Amino acid sequence: MSVNRPAVIVTGSSGLLGRPVCTSLTELGYQVLGFDRVGWPEPPKEHDYVRDIECDVTDSISVRAAMQKVHQLTGGKLASVVHMAAYYDFSGQDSDLYQQVTINGTDRLLNELEDFQVDQFAFTSTTLVHGPCKIGEHISEDDPLEAKWPYPQSKIETERLIRDGHPSVRSVFLRIAGIYTDYGRQPTLVQQIKRIYEKDFQGRFFPGDTDAGQSVVHLDDAVDAIVRTVQRRDSIESKTAILIGEAEPVSYQVLQDLIGQQLHGEEWTTFYVPKLLAKVGAAVTDTLSGGDAFIKPFMVNMADDHYAFDVSRAKELLDWEPEHRLDQAIARMTQALKDDPDQWYRKNGLQT
Repeated sequence: MSVNRPAVIVTGSSGLLGRPVCTSLTELGYQVLGFDRVGWPEPPKEHDYVRDIECDVTDSISVRAAMQKVHQLTGGKLASVVHMAAYYDFSGQDSDLYQQVTINGTDRLLNELEDFQVDQFAFTSTTLVHGPCKIGEHISEDDPLEAKWPYPQSKIETERLIRDGHPSVRSVFLRIAGIYTDYGRQPTLVQQIKRIYEKDFQGRFFPGDTDAGQSVVHLDDAVDAIVRTVQRRDSIESKTAILIGEAEPVSYQVLQDLIGQQLHGEEWTTFYVPKLLAKVGAAVTDTLSGGDAFIKPFMVNMADDHYAFDVSRAKELLDWEPEHRLDQAIARMTQALKDDPDQWYRKNGLQT
């Protein structure tokens, strides 16, 4: 390992976000120590300055062994730890894995870091730790935390653990919006495109205000924000939260029309359906599909949720703002679907 390169641990290094973060950091002169479990997907190996280290954050012995190896390689000095390893389940069901992976896994990692000199601990949280806002308003980092399902609740509890349980750690909380790519990946968006592409009858109905929307962020912009956080580690005050997302969401109806126009050459008419009826329909569909339906009854109550963000703190501290816009990316997503439907479905984890 080069003594001239500051070292950064990246947990979850094989993930959608982890891989490009590792690569970007090496290109900026860092030595990256990628933590992930053995198995598919494999951690990134395309760069000389990414070192893969097996680490299962649910296992104290595994975490200790990984950190001992890092200590040998770095002499106990780390520029940053970018902590992305976490449990995620879009079903809305609670799981012990939120506690085991996201919360306790973070605690295990921080306990082992007590023997290190660490300039920064960057935790990737989610914008969903905040409650929604009214249309025309914007959420800021100082607004109340209000999780509506287990995934964001686990992030709130982990932020609290880092802040209160490890107060000496120079922490930063990156509250990142749902991530999309040029071919999709963000689950609700992908499902919306799928329904319209297949001309699914359910795609004509929506149990909420179609003027509401949820801001997202392109993968490249999310990577850029994380890398800038590492680069500016000395100037960001400890326990700082930073929202990372596109300031203005694209409304549900505008998305419907954009997708319909791109796929079928026409706007996509959407009708309101009462929430009670939508819940019953979602429950029946989920039961008939053996629990595999994407739309779950708990989602119906969140149909009206509007998420727009005040990203002034990201501009001030990171000199960051998104370069991509979802409404402009829809054409690339839908074109990729039209060019090769089978590949599009596979890349987005869908069944054909």
